Amino acid sequence: MFGPARRQLPPALHHRDFRRLWSGFFASGFATQMVAVAVGWQVYSIHRSAFDLGLIGLAEFVPLPLLALPAGQVADRLPRVRLFAASIAAEAVVAGLLLVVTIQGAHELWPFIVLAAMTGVTQAFGAPAGRSLTPEIVPTELLAGALALRSVAGQLATVAGPAVGGLLFAIHPETLYVVAVALLVASAVGVLLVSDPGSSAEREEPPPRLESLLGGIRLIRATPILLGAITLDLFAVLFGGAVALLPLFARSILHTGPFGLGILRSAPAVGALVAGIRLARRPLGGRAGRTLLLVVGVFGVSMIVFGLSRWFWLSLLALAVSGFVDMISMNIRSTIAALATPSELRGRVNAVENVFISASNELGAFESGAAAALLGAVPAVVAGGLVTVALALGWHRAFPALARVDRLEDIEPVEAPVVVGSDPGLTPGIPAPARSACAGASVQRRPRAPRAPRNRGARPRGARTQGRATASRAGSSRRQPC
Repeated sequence: MFGPARRQLPPALHHRDFRRLWSGFFASGFATQMVAVAVGWQVYSIHRSAFDLGLIGLAEFVPLPLLALPAGQVADRLPRVRLFAASIAAEAVVAGLLLVVTIQGAHELWPFIVLAAMTGVTQAFGAPAGRSLTPEIVPTELLAGALALRSVAGQLATVAGPAVGGLLFAIHPETLYVVAVALLVASAVGVLLVSDPGSSAEREEPPPRLESLLGGIRLIRATPILLGAITLDLFAVLFGGAVALLPLFARSILHTGPFGLGILRSAPAVGALVAGIRLARRPLGGRAGRTLLLVVGVFGVSMIVFGLSRWFWLSLLALAVSGFVDMISMNIRSTIAALATPSELRGRVNAVENVFISASNELGAFESGAAAALLGAVPAVVAGGLVTVALALGWHRAFPALARVDRLEDIEPVEAPVVVGSDPGLTPGIPAPARSACAGASVQRRPRAPRAPRNRGARPRGARTQGRATASRAGSSRRQPC
């Protein structure tokens, strides 16, 4: 009876553990978005200051670069399911403390800054583990669709969470936090039901050292398509994002209340949800690199329109378009990271990537608040959109390998070092003996393996890196002196 309907679901949702993980992502994201609406409104109400909103973003960001390296190492050594569930439980504790602050009147800024920093700590340890689980439990052929579905879970939460949060806050602020705590606890329990795919705790690795902690950074530096995709997302959202200023726009420019603010926060997620459902059913085909640059440019244009708009519905449309193209950008970046990263380094790479993502969001929130305080809200948003368009136009020159990426499924993992962290000069993708024989050489200088003929596009950079590592192991006569 339900067979045809079930077959119409995206293939990844037939996987039981992925369904449980997907539910956990949705419930925790829903609660987080509810809390974000309440905190934004309460913080702005204290001093009516855009800079205060930026301080909240800065407080959330600061723990991430400080804890990224140890958090990535922990995610590669401890059971990732338990670590992710523990981080969600810690977020429930933060939401409970926000409830206490609200009951006491929420008249001071410092409790929100402290709790924002605590949120940054939970994200620093939880995000690398949570982001590493999907590639571990889903078959490779379903990975692109599964990553799109993971993003859909977040966008569904972002659509419904702010709207419901704004409504609950308008009725009774304390009720919002009670519901958020309940959702986070339920999410943590649901994640614990996911079968642990096996962590690095079961692998025999040497004790953690500084060189081992730097493994994720070195892999990203040695893989141009990965470095280009991550840094493009960082700068585009850092300068072009305007989410942190939505309370200011809602109250002072568009003249709406808490419920209107919730709708504005939901608008990007509506566009992203439409794009995510489309990607889950039909992943991108060819010309992925050029598509990435195109959608980043459109994101900048949409931010310019939002900054200049004085009509609520035009602002909603601009935010929805920004969410649509940002989802496509995020899916391309996430798929590149998942396919180009070997499993034993996935936690460390995701930890570094999480710093970039959070820099574009939380640090971007601080940049938006500071720019709005200095230039005014409208000039700050318009200038940020113009910078994003300029980045999209010029990025193909900085990272030509990224622009040449054709089909994402052609990307192969970059080979990890033979002994992770055993040599301070070790470069990912090159075995220790070959590296020691060519001290000071970089991956980019090594001779290229012959390219197989292709009908479209260039062979992805990750595949060429792996080919060079294989050639060096075999003692290829084509290898030239360093």
